[in-house]
Amino acid sequence: MKNKIGKRLVRSFLIVILITISIIDIFLLFAFSFYYYDNISKELISRMEISLEIYKRDYSDKSLEDLIYEDSDIFLSNTNAEVQILDNEGKLLLDSIGKLSSNPIETADVLAAENGEIKTWRGEDAQTGESIMSVTGAIKNIDGENIGYLRFISSMEEANKAILKAGISLLIFTLFVALVTTMVSLLISKSIVKPILELTEVAKTMLKGNYEEKAKVYEDDEIGELAKTLNAMSDEIINKDRIKNDFISSISHELRTPLTSIKGWAVVLKDAKEGEKDLMEDGLNIIENEADRLAKMVEELLDFSRYISGRITLDKEVFDISQTCLDVSKQMRPRAKSNNIEFITEFPEEAVLIYADENRIKQLLINLLDNAIKFTSDKGWVKFQMAREDDFVHMMISDNGMGMTKEEIAHVKEKFYKGKHSKSHSGIGLSISDEITKLHQGTLEIFSEENIGTTVKVSLPLEIPKEAGDKID
Repeated sequence: MKNKIGKRLVRSFLIVILITISIIDIFLLFAFSFYYYDNISKELISRMEISLEIYKRDYSDKSLEDLIYEDSDIFLSNTNAEVQILDNEGKLLLDSIGKLSSNPIETADVLAAENGEIKTWRGEDAQTGESIMSVTGAIKNIDGENIGYLRFISSMEEANKAILKAGISLLIFTLFVALVTTMVSLLISKSIVKPILELTEVAKTMLKGNYEEKAKVYEDDEIGELAKTLNAMSDEIINKDRIKNDFISSISHELRTPLTSIKGWAVVLKDAKEGEKDLMEDGLNIIENEADRLAKMVEELLDFSRYISGRITLDKEVFDISQTCLDVSKQMRPRAKSNNIEFITEFPEEAVLIYADENRIKQLLINLLDNAIKFTSDKGWVKFQMAREDDFVHMMISDNGMGMTKEEIAHVKEKFYKGKHSKSHSGIGLSISDEITKLHQGTLEIFSEENIGTTVKVSLPLEIPKEAGDKID
């Protein structure tokens, strides 16, 4: 596999499965071994207890020598294991398979028998090196005295072979599972990696500027969600790019218009005769107005640049927002009158103090009123209201103009956006107003219906910092 993610997935799956299977194998092997050893141990102890019980019941009046020479079969007949009879010092007196040893036997089972216990011991035969398990019990006479020890020895070779066989079987099973896991992991990793690789290729295509390329959505999962997000981002970039191009085209046209007018009138005035006073006055007025309009557009663009780069700062102070709204309404009333629009204002008589940047608030209100007047037809009305509610001041600008569709409302605050009915110079006035509102921790809401009218509601907090309040006092 060429991709690193696929390799990591396969390796991770394989490691997890192998660790899990290995733990299970070890547990099963341990349980299997315990089962084998425990059964042999229980069998030896059971046979030992039966043999000692028979001796106690029927032969406890006989000496150890008599038992060895006359009645040793009572011990041999109760088990298939190797049988040994030891004296009180642990020396071998009798072995069913003919083993001889002059050294005392001091294994754990013999030592336990000396203490009156019956326990098994597992180890290696001192002579043959064979793996064995033994159990020893004390032989007591009729008086309850130890006269020797009875020892049963069972070979563990068959048990060990069975355990080894089981271990090999588990190992083969583990290798088989590892093989199957690897194949399944490859298939799973490919199914996971394939859409990721496709997303990568789509992203590379987008990086080259082709935003029309779309990612396939295979499943409704995280990768599918990523594909949807990438497609949505592509659509957004296309939309923003279209809006930006429209903005550049529009602003170029808007800038060209006053420049053309200024240049045209400059040529006219250059060729004007000395006695054409009215022509000179009209030309100069038009040049002045167009220059003002051009300056306003440039200032709007500079403001917008500051906002989107985060370089704008607020010069906050405490002021009467009621008076500010009144001042703005006086400034905008002649504009409404010249457009034959009824201008209605409703402000509280008492002072409403707010901590904000007054110049930016004026800019915000002028932008909104300018839009309302611009999009309201002849003989229409524009209403400017302000009211205090709890810890907020609400400023509402309403009109009965052309209004907007729901689609336009969703995008109207976006940068560079111009609606189909837009008469704005740049399409950024409302965007700037929204940024000013956000900088003051306020909200700007738009309510509109096409061909009915629009209401813009600006809500600003009235909280005044203590240090600013102290300055008022």
